Amino acid sequence: MPNVTFSSPIHKSKTVYAVAGSHTQTILQIAKDNHIPIDFSCGDGECATCMVKVTVLSKKGSMAGPLTDKEILVLKEHKKISAEDIEAMRVDDVVHTPWRLACQLIVRDEDLHVEY
Repeated sequence: MPNVTFSSPIHKSKTVYAVAGSHTQTILQIAKDNHIPIDFSCGDGECATCMVKVTVLSKKGSMAGPLTDKEILVLKEHKKISAEDIEAMRVDDVVHTPWRLACQLIVRDEDLHVEY
């Protein structure tokens, strides 16, 4: 099971174990299940309220699941990803930004550090 460490400048850091391989649990759901107060409004990738900065801590490969179309649109609107980054991700099949939406990011098998 991967470890997900949540940290915030106003809350104590907390590491939780995520169910690996389910490919259904988002960072937001893991946070809710563990009483970690990540802000969110829509929970559907539309508003960017749950935007987090994610760092891969393990050396098992790329960061979690690929960006969803909703994530790409919202991150581009908030200038967290460029058209060049988007094109590189489509060519390389690797995430090129630390910024993600907690409601869209599905945990895989790597350990993550999530700043919210």
